[in-house]
Amino acid sequence: MGWEEDWFKRWRRFPFFGGFFEDLDKIMEEMFKEMTPAIPKELVRERKLPDGSVVREMGPFVYGYSMTLGPDGKPIIREFGNIKPTMKQLPLGTPKPTIEVEEKREPLIDIMEEKDAIKVIAELPGIEKTDINLNCTEKSLTISVDTEKRKYYKELELPAEIDPKISKASYKNGVLEVTLTKAKKMKLEGKQITIE
Repeated sequence: MGWEEDWFKRWRRFPFFGGFFEDLDKIMEEMFKEMTPAIPKELVRERKLPDGSVVREMGPFVYGYSMTLGPDGKPIIREFGNIKPTMKQLPLGTPKPTIEVEEKREPLIDIMEEKDAIKVIAELPGIEKTDINLNCTEKSLTISVDTEKRKYYKELELPAEIDPKISKASYKNGVLEVTLTKAKKMKLEGKQITIE
């Protein structure tokens, strides 16, 4: 143990903090115990060490969010990762914050609306472009990857209608860029109606 670890342990016990760090350790330990049964078996592995002992590894666990300003000036918050904070109802109806862990991870995504197109940029590290499945309709885009090591899934509601037949995508250095062309609005022409 280095002097830094020893100093940190002594500093944590300093009376000024009143057991704050010990309480935090207990809370984290309790959350981990509650979360463990909900972890998908695909995210749990065992590895044998050179000394013969076995170590149980879990993960990866990813959670984050991005925040941008929309065209109306209001913030748009998008979560990503495979951990979802939720509220669980206890027997007496009291909500308790919990965490759901999923095997598939939501990628970090940014959506940019331009005059004639919508650009979607997604971070999908650790895969090949042949692993990516894209499917779009007039109002949504679905990104999915299902490999042995990485699983991603995200269904996006698009800010405007697009023409699914006119789209292009590229993937380089873990970043997917999809350009979707907005649907042209048909200009309705008037017609003279004769009276009988």
